[in-house]
Amino acid sequence: MLSKDIGVDLGTANVLVHVRGQGVVLNEPSVVAIDQVTKQVVAVGEEARQMLGRTPGNIVAIRPLRDGVIADFEVTEIMLRHFIRKAIGRSSMIRPRVLICVPAGITSVEQKAVREAAEACGIKHVGLIEEPKAAAIGAGLNIFEPSGSMVVDIGGGTTDIAVLSLGDVVTSTSLRVAGDKLDEAIVKYIKRQYNLLIGERTAEDLKISLATVYPNSRTGEMDVRGRDMVSGLPKTVTVHAGEMSEALKECVESIILATKSVLERTPPELSADIFDKGIVLTGGGALVDGLDKLMVEQLQVPVHVAENPMQCVVLGTGIMLESPHVNRLHQQSQRQRRRAR
Repeated sequence: MLSKDIGVDLGTANVLVHVRGQGVVLNEPSVVAIDQVTKQVVAVGEEARQMLGRTPGNIVAIRPLRDGVIADFEVTEIMLRHFIRKAIGRSSMIRPRVLICVPAGITSVEQKAVREAAEACGIKHVGLIEEPKAAAIGAGLNIFEPSGSMVVDIGGGTTDIAVLSLGDVVTSTSLRVAGDKLDEAIVKYIKRQYNLLIGERTAEDLKISLATVYPNSRTGEMDVRGRDMVSGLPKTVTVHAGEMSEALKECVESIILATKSVLERTPPELSADIFDKGIVLTGGGALVDGLDKLMVEQLQVPVHVAENPMQCVVLGTGIMLESPHVNRLHQQSQRQRRRAR
């Protein structure tokens, strides 16, 4: 019987769970709905996401992770316990080993919070792995060879950028500009341009269905409903694809500048490898239309979107769990890093 070892991509926007021998078994939004009067959990995951912005006064839909870290410890623990039970079943007597992905720039205090939240769910062995490392493995890069590989993982709360070689991070940065900030930028643009207030879900729909960041890469328009800020009444406006590149310009520039900064700090030999192999984009933000083209134009380096960008991080944890060879190489690189300190 296979042990119930599980890998968790504890994301700001979504939680994905990989069970050893079964693959990715769960992909749900990182949202918990709680009744503020009774303090009872009303819904978790997709059911709770449907309630965002639509709950009565006594029910609040909470996203317990912000900018890639735990903002609400108790709610994170509730959410994690719910998803782990859903993934492996309540009746399992086996206490699973869990490998959890964390942003590259996470502090030791934030790491401790993630570990404690998992241990509070009854998990005995908790391991942590940096998201760019897991993303690179999940994208099919061989990061354990003496050659440079570069990954830009654009999640919900953070964008992790790293150059990896011999199983470890050589240069990296983590910035809190990612999917959520792109949504916020769209909300602000619609508010400024049309005096219309829209919610997070509407902004996300615009980002997926209409937005582009490369000139003339996408055409089309979309009717957007919200609340008129002058009259206070419901109102519909038509938004064009070209407007979205203006809305997202500042956020995208931040990501490209951070990528350029990491490239500038990379040793020349590894830079040459990256120029040959290109930069790999992972995470949900990699799917923003035209981002790869814009990065190629501004960085003069080949850029590829991973085959399954949204699942690269959790697939990487799965490979770590299923492949003793990869796991052993990871542990060796961790030990070498500790000795270097």
